[in-house]
Amino acid sequence: MDRTLTLLGIESSCDDTAAAVVRLDGTAQILSSEVLGQTPLHAAFGGVVPEIAARAHAERLDGVVEDALAKAGVTLADLDGIAVTAGPGLIGGVLSGVMLARGLAAATGLPLIAVNHLAGHALTPRLTDGTAFPYLMLLVSGGHCQFLLVEGVDRFRRLGGTIDDAPGEAFDKTAKLLGLPQPGGPAVEAEAALGDPKRFQFPRPLLDREGCDMSFSGLKTALLRARDALIAEKGGITLQDRRDLCAGFQAAVAEVLAIKTARALGLAGDVTALCVAGGVAANSAIRAMLETVSDRAGVSFLAPPLRLCTDNAAMIAWAGIERMQAGLTTDPGFAARPRWPLDDTAPALLGSGKKGAKA
Repeated sequence: MDRTLTLLGIESSCDDTAAAVVRLDGTAQILSSEVLGQTPLHAAFGGVVPEIAARAHAERLDGVVEDALAKAGVTLADLDGIAVTAGPGLIGGVLSGVMLARGLAAATGLPLIAVNHLAGHALTPRLTDGTAFPYLMLLVSGGHCQFLLVEGVDRFRRLGGTIDDAPGEAFDKTAKLLGLPQPGGPAVEAEAALGDPKRFQFPRPLLDREGCDMSFSGLKTALLRARDALIAEKGGITLQDRRDLCAGFQAAVAEVLAIKTARALGLAGDVTALCVAGGVAANSAIRAMLETVSDRAGVSFLAPPLRLCTDNAAMIAWAGIERMQAGLTTDPGFAARPRWPLDDTAPALLGSGKKGAKA
């Protein structure tokens, strides 16, 4: 049996300040996972403001780390290492976490493991369910959307991704266009549950193109035009209009993701599971369609608990444990990176959304 490893994880790539303690002792155990969101700080701006996010991380990280250690019942002396998100993300926030981790490592002599934020999401199924390689991961969030064939701790093959807005970003923009609160995903989903998804026929972009690449920017533009047409016709939109617009938009996103996922499974070959992670994975309608796709393909479907789908430090600590076990060391002079693709052989994804550069 592998030796016991206990790691502190630190995550600050966007607008969630997070710290967690994870232990591997035969099985994975999340001893603590603290996440402090920043939604109220950015509410007036309609999206994440990088400067505000970075300042909030710098002010809050010490306290969040202290809380994570206390709730786990451990001290720094009980740790075997410190894992920190080193990218991709908003560079000010990433730097805040990296500098704290470096300070702790220097003071304690603990090894420091730089973790790719996307790898944290991609390896989460192994933390929660011990999923064996290889598996297909759909990472779908506010800043990223890509299909990854996860073949090993440090082996990821990207099969496709969004060429512009990520779905979560499109949900946020849709919410803003319709006067709904941020974050937009839950708000749009709540309205869509009361709407008619067939009233507005929104496009399903790139379904006529082979492969697994996606586009959601045009879908958001189509919703804007439908809203403006209603305003021109009636002088405004009713509550039911808004619900129907949300339902139609959500149905279009879900269908695109479902069809592209089926294609990705075909390209991936034999896999142990279809996994989904990221904030948009919390959307029940999208989850349901993806489960249908996996059932038809005869592949197990796995979505981590909602608290581990969104940004968190438990996944960073776990990725650090995986890297330590695999003997993947980190150069002490590693740099924080706003862009950091998991698959260096794949062409760069285009676009840079408000929640950070695409990797």
